[in-house]
Amino acid sequence: MTPALVHRYLDALPGDATGGHHPRVVEHAAYSLVEPTPVRAPSLLAWSDALAKDFGLARPDTTDSSWLDVLAGNRRWPGTRPYANCYGGHQFGHWAGQLGDGRAITLGEFIDRSGRIHEFQLKGAGPTPYSRGADGRAVLRSSLREFICSEAMHALGVPTTRALSLVATGEQVVRDMFYDGHPAPEPGAIVCRVAPSFLRLGSYELPAARGDHDLLRRMVQYTISEHEPTIDPQSPEAVSQWFDAVCRRTAALVVEWTRVGFVHGVMNTDNLSIHGLTIDYGPYGWLEPYEPNWTPNTTDAQMRRYCFGRQPSIAQWNLSRFGGALAPLVDNTEALEAGLERYAQVYEASARQMYADKLGLAALEGAEDEALLSDLFKLMQQTETDYCLFFRCLAEVPAEGAPDSLRALFEPAYYRADDLRGPVGDALLAWLARYQARIGRHPSEQRREAMNAVNPLYVPRNYLAQQAIEAAEQGDLSELERLCAVLSQPYSAQPGAARYAARRPDWARHRPGCAALSCSS
Repeated sequence: MTPALVHRYLDALPGDATGGHHPRVVEHAAYSLVEPTPVRAPSLLAWSDALAKDFGLARPDTTDSSWLDVLAGNRRWPGTRPYANCYGGHQFGHWAGQLGDGRAITLGEFIDRSGRIHEFQLKGAGPTPYSRGADGRAVLRSSLREFICSEAMHALGVPTTRALSLVATGEQVVRDMFYDGHPAPEPGAIVCRVAPSFLRLGSYELPAARGDHDLLRRMVQYTISEHEPTIDPQSPEAVSQWFDAVCRRTAALVVEWTRVGFVHGVMNTDNLSIHGLTIDYGPYGWLEPYEPNWTPNTTDAQMRRYCFGRQPSIAQWNLSRFGGALAPLVDNTEALEAGLERYAQVYEASARQMYADKLGLAALEGAEDEALLSDLFKLMQQTETDYCLFFRCLAEVPAEGAPDSLRALFEPAYYRADDLRGPVGDALLAWLARYQARIGRHPSEQRREAMNAVNPLYVPRNYLAQQAIEAAEQGDLSELERLCAVLSQPYSAQPGAARYAARRPDWARHRPGCAALSCSS
C-alpha cells in the first residue's frame, strides 16, 4: 500500500528554479528541487513497525526492493518532487547566514491512516545546493543514533520527529570524527525522518535577514494556514498568536527534555522546530551523573553554551531571534514581547509541576518544597549520581520507616557506591528523612506507580548506542534490535533487560561516542 501524496508546501511557496546539486546562494525561494544520489548496495538495517503501521506500510523485504530503493534514494516515489529546504540560523550565538538542508532531501508530504499529513525526509541522501561543498552523506554511527533516539523519545512521550527506516548504503564515507586531522572511512547510512514539517526557526530568519519580506510573509501565511488550525490566518493578530503558540510549545518541549535528562547538544536556531518537536539529532546525550554544566558536544566543550542547565534560557534566546525575524510583519512588537514572556510563564509553571511529578508530589507547595528540590540537586552534585536511576530508586522509598535502612536501595544510582557509607550517604539519609516527612503528610498508594510513569528506567544512553553501532558495523544487528525493543517500553521493567537500565560503566567514561561526540556525521 502506498499512502496518498499531497504537495501543499511546493504548491504554496516559490522554489529555486536553477536546478542541480551545485552549491549556490538561493534567494527568493523556500526550497530547491533536487534528486537524491543513488547508492551502490542498499540494505535495510532498522524499521519502525509502529510508525509504518500509521501509514499502512509493510516492512521492505528481499522479494520486493522497490520500497528499499525509495528509502535509499535510488528510486523516485511516484508523484513526488524531492526538495531541500532553504533556511538560515544563529549557530552558537552568531548569525551564520544561509544554511539549508545540506544532506537532507524531503521526498514529499504523505497522508497517514488518520488523515494527518507528514513529510518524509531522507537524511544522508547526497548533495544539495546547500551542502557547501560537502558530500551530503551521513555515516552509520550518526544515522543509527538518530533512528534509536527518535523512536525512543516518542516512547518516552517527548515531542519529536520520528524515524521510519535506517538503510545502509553499501558505500564508505570519509569523516574526521573529532576534527583533529585524522579522517577515516566509515560505513554510510540513510535515515528516513518523519514530521508534520521540517520548518524551523531559521526558515523565517533567513528571508527576514535578507529583507525579503514578501517571501517571509508568504511562508508565515502558509505555515499558519496549514499547520495552525486554531488560528485564523486572516486575523490581524495571526502572526503574534502563532509566535505565542511556538513559544508555548518550545517551553513544553524543554520541560520534557529536562524531565528525562536529554541534552540536545546543538540548540542553534536552525535546530528548533516550529512544532515544538525535538529535531536534528546530532551530538545529543543523556544526563547520567547529574551535572547541569554537562554537554556531550566536543565543539561546545569550552563555552558549554548548550549544556543541560542552559537549555531553558537558550530556547528563550532563540525565540527572541525568531520574534525579531517576525517583527516586520506586525504593527506592534509588544505582542511578540508578550510571547517571550509567555514562554517564561509556561516553562516555570510546567517545570514546577514536572519536578513535583518526579518527586511523587501533587504540587510543589511553598518554600519548604522548593528547598527540598534544590537541596536534592545539590546533594546529587556532591558525587556522581545517576539522574534517571535516582528517581527510580526514590519511588521505592516508603512513607514510613527508618532512613538508615535505605542506603542499599540507592546503590544502583551511585557511580561510587562507597560514597553511600560516608558523608554523602549521611547527607542522603538526612534528605530522605525530610522527604519521608513530606510524602507522609499526603500519603498515596499510587505514588510509586505515578513516579515510575514519569521517571524512565530505560533511556538511550550513549554507551548503549555505541555498542549497537559497533555491532552493526560488523554486520550484527541483534544489539540494535534488542535495544530498540527495550526502549519502546521505557517506564516498565522488562525481563532480562537489567543491563539496559544500568548506569554508565567505567570503560565508557571517556570513550569516544560514549561520553563525548562531535558534529561530524
